[in-house]
Order: sequence, then structure tokens, then C-alpha cells
Amino acid sequence: MIQSDTNYRTSGLVFLNFFLLVTMGSNDELMKLWLSADAVCFDVDSTLCKEEAIDELAKFCGVGEEIRKCTIEAMNGNISFQDALRTRLNIIKPSKSILKQFIETHPPKLTDGVKDLILILQKKNIDIYLISGGFRTIIETVAKEVNIPKDHIFANRLQFDQDGNYVSFDKAELTAKSGGKGQVIQLLKDKHNYSNLIMIGDGATDMEASPPADAFIGFGGNVVRKKVKEEAKWFVMSFAELTNVFKNGSNNMEV
Repeated sequence: MIQSDTNYRTSGLVFLNFFLLVTMGSNDELMKLWLSADAVCFDVDSTLCKEEAIDELAKFCGVGEEIRKCTIEAMNGNISFQDALRTRLNIIKPSKSILKQFIETHPPKLTDGVKDLILILQKKNIDIYLISGGFRTIIETVAKEVNIPKDHIFANRLQFDQDGNYVSFDKAELTAKSGGKGQVIQLLKDKHNYSNLIMIGDGATDMEASPPADAFIGFGGNVVRKKVKEEAKWFVMSFAELTNVFKNGSNNMEV
């Protein structure tokens, strides 16, 4: 028996509503925001990429264990971000030459499925930004891998003396401060009038950026932060979960 166009369309919408209910439960409003997003902001370390770049840089410089402990404290929200950044950089003291060697020998390890998700977002003309407490020099190589322009990167800038030795970091950068990611998002919303801006990340500093982000999606595909898993209204373990929402949602809205 051939189903009529009307019945087929109705069945498709029923499936979509069921899909929303099963996937999000009482938080289906968040999924609706995701389906209508006009901008998406990604954290980079342990979200867009599998690793924490500062931890890998520390290992490269022979101070990995000291830095790892400090990173965990910062990601769990136990110390201010700027204090953690200052402490870590004073231990690593990355020179220009060391950074260059690190970048040349450590290409970005993108998280599984993130390229597919970004491609879908780009096809839908959804603006994408990278907001990170990491270092711009390193993140530019990541952005290149996923075809995100440099002016869509918000990250920390390191400062060097005339011989290329590490001196400090630019404290004027919003991403160098506690609450800085939220300030970047507010800046973007004010400038571009985004109505549905979504923040995706693994850490407490990402979650704190919503609001002003219209929604936050916690990501645990590389590491699960206890605070984020417990407090995020939407928590996913893979980017495929987000990609499938677009695929299933779009397909069934079109029937």
C-alpha cells in the first residue's frame, strides 16, 4: 500500500518529534537551538583536538608532569585561568624556536568526526569560531586543517624578547582572563547580531561562557570533566551525535 504525501509528511514529523524526545528528553529546546544555530564556537584542546597542546608542549620541553597537574586544576575550575596560564608558562618558558620545532613535529590530532561536523556547518553557512585559552601560533595550524579563517580565532598571544626568548603573554587578550570566553562570545553577538550562538567544549571555562552563548554543549569525547558532565544540560561523547541531529532533523523536516 502506497502512503499518501500527507501521511508521509506527517510520519516524518512524528519521527522528528520522537527523535528530539529520545535524544534530549526535557531539553529538546537545546536541540532546536542547535538546528537553528547561526554561529558555533569550538574550544580547541580536548575538544576540536584530541590533546591539550600546552601539555604536549610541556612534554616536548621536559616538564610534562608539572604542567599536567596544573592543567587538570584549571579545567576543573579549581583555580583562575590566568593564574594557571601564568604558572604553566613560567615553567615551560617556550621560546620562538622551541614553538617552531614543536609545531613542525606535532601536527594537529583532530578529534574523530569533527571534520564532518564542521563541513556540515559550513555548508549551512553557519559561522564557526575557535575560542581557546591556548596559543594562537599553534591554533592557526589547527584552523588551517578545518578551513577556518585566522580572523575567526580567539586565543592567547605569547610575547618574546628580541632574541626570541619567552617573556610573558598578552594579558589584554580576552582569552587570557577568567570569563574571557564569555566576553569573546558577547563581542561576537554584539558585532554580528547572532540569535542562536552555540558554545561547544570540554571544560568549565567553556560552560561558563553560556550565557552569553545561547546554549552550551558539553563534550566528553576525549576527556570527561566531572563538573561539566554533571552540570551541562546537553553532554555528548562524540561529534557524530551532533552531526546526526542535523542529518536526521533535516531529512525529516524535508519529507
